[in-house]
Amino acid sequence: MSLKEDRRLLVTGGAGFIGSNFVHYWCDRYPNDRVVVLDALTYAGNRGNLSSLDDRNNFRFVQGDICDRALVFNLLQEENIDTIVHFAAESHVDRSILGPAVFIQTNIVGTFTLLEAFRYHWEKRGRATSDRETCCEATYRFLHISTDEVYGSLTPDAPAFTETTPYAPNSPYSASKAGSDHLVRSYYHTYGVPTIITNCSNNYGSYQFPEKLIPLMSINILLGKPLPVYGDGQNVRDWLYVGDHCAALDVVIHRGKPGETYNIGGNNEVKNIDLVYTLCQLMDELAPQLPVHPCHKLIGFVKDRPGHDRRYAINATKIKTELAWTPSLTIEEGLRLTVEWYLTHRDWWEPLLSEEYQAYYRQVYA
Repeated sequence: MSLKEDRRLLVTGGAGFIGSNFVHYWCDRYPNDRVVVLDALTYAGNRGNLSSLDDRNNFRFVQGDICDRALVFNLLQEENIDTIVHFAAESHVDRSILGPAVFIQTNIVGTFTLLEAFRYHWEKRGRATSDRETCCEATYRFLHISTDEVYGSLTPDAPAFTETTPYAPNSPYSASKAGSDHLVRSYYHTYGVPTIITNCSNNYGSYQFPEKLIPLMSINILLGKPLPVYGDGQNVRDWLYVGDHCAALDVVIHRGKPGETYNIGGNNEVKNIDLVYTLCQLMDELAPQLPVHPCHKLIGFVKDRPGHDRRYAINATKIKTELAWTPSLTIEEGLRLTVEWYLTHRDWWEPLLSEEYQAYYRQVYA
């Protein structure tokens, strides 16, 4: 397979937040590539996120579970997939505290199922070779998208996470992602499967499910509801605009080295309470007819969640120096784009505020 031939991607979790942004990004930039999305359409997966692509000949959507071994095997063979971009995961810490079992099933068993299927598919086509610099090695990819949470928590003055930071996950979510990372790494070192891992910081942008911090606060402001901030609000996160994340994954797929890990961060460390105040200022500016104005009056502090990591910070020097990627947006620019999207896409987020979601919300923030 020549490096100039079009790619054939299987994108797991492609109807979710980051996955759907990536699918739109890829289809727009590489219209000759084949993109197959596999998504179970659980609560955070939204088929409507991809509906505008349905008429494209190079796009296909399949509803299914990554733990379904036969389905995954058949898709890889039928579509002659050369690249898996693995987003599918249970990803919300609060939900992992309430019910960890599904996180183990999806994040660990699901990743194992994909790895086994891809290994068989890759070897069947004669790609298993001890020469890891051949053209086929540079074409086939298993890209596993992970999180900075696998590294644990940082003190205020500690250096940012690097690719060699020891793993120290503190929640069932991050522990399950750490387990999946180890599996992916082992398939490269044991079988030579061309795997790559990326560990990203907190993403934000369009199509993000309302339970996450930025859409939660944005929507509650529009509805005039309280803005619940955990603990003292001093927890620090590094924020990465989802469009910048997609561009980084593009670079990793095309130029990243199998067996490597790349940290992807936004260079935007912000305290949670400061982020909420910034959102309030943007909302006051962009949506002056709010139910409560100024909307910072809605801010309130709630009991901290168990095992809440104090600070995350990503050192993205490796991807900058080796692959020439840096984020293009500041947190102020990205937040403005995000707030504008939620203001103009009420028809997208309103149906998501179901009774099931409301029950979950009450359970977490009561």
